[in-house]
Amino acid sequence: MPLFTSSSFLRPLLPAATALLLSGCADLLEFSPNDYRSPGDQQDLTVKNLARLQAAPLPPGDTLRFVFTGDSQRFYDEAEALVKSVNQQAGIQFVLVAGDISNFGMGREMRWVDDQLRKLSVPYLTVIGNHDQVGNGREAYQHIFGPLNYSFTYGDTQFIMTDTNGREYNFNGHVPDLPWVQQQLSDNAARRQIIVSHVPPQDEDFDPAVRDGYVRLLREAPRLAFELNGHRHSFSIGQPFNDGITYINSDGFEKNQYVVVTVWGDKEFRLKHVQF
Repeated sequence: MPLFTSSSFLRPLLPAATALLLSGCADLLEFSPNDYRSPGDQQDLTVKNLARLQAAPLPPGDTLRFVFTGDSQRFYDEAEALVKSVNQQAGIQFVLVAGDISNFGMGREMRWVDDQLRKLSVPYLTVIGNHDQVGNGREAYQHIFGPLNYSFTYGDTQFIMTDTNGREYNFNGHVPDLPWVQQQLSDNAARRQIIVSHVPPQDEDFDPAVRDGYVRLLREAPRLAFELNGHRHSFSIGQPFNDGITYINSDGFEKNQYVVVTVWGDKEFRLKHVQF
């Protein structure tokens, strides 16, 4: 005769077993695809990576060298390969990712990319992309990474990281935030400046109401070395407004290529393409 087959025996155990299961897995439950709650080590990543960067300061006058890439989105295998490649590069101080961390603006996507990028031997920093703002992605990005607009100075260089995803705000005439960009360009005493954003101003997804003002601000910034963008998934470099300002666009992760940017002097720079 089999033991303990009676449903009357099992019934009293079910509530206790359910309670035990839920209490043991509470941190693993996700009640909605849009639930962006994250463990503590995957919150405020911008602040944490900046702290790592500042813990290894670059002396004034030293050459700056960083990796520039963009649009990780759903390319998780490529993210793993990129990390392995970057970790073999000598003299890299940090990595810049020019937006579209995620594809659907989901916190889980941002965490999946961070699961790979946190294996870098150097800090990484991001700007928000248009795909990162799908649904409640803007809130997810702020929770997991941090501010949509921020700046930091490393060595002789001020980096101005700004949200240029005008279409995601229905072209409301306020993105990018021109007064904030102007203040950053004016107030810092760094030797040189670099702007990093996702959508380049020559793109149709950039708000046309603020395009001329943004381009003028950059043109009139005497210490601006160049501007870095993502969004187009293809490397390019040029001066689309014929005003002396160089715009550099990154490859997406799926192109299995990134750029090592070396900066010295006032505005001198060199780009090296690396396949992975």
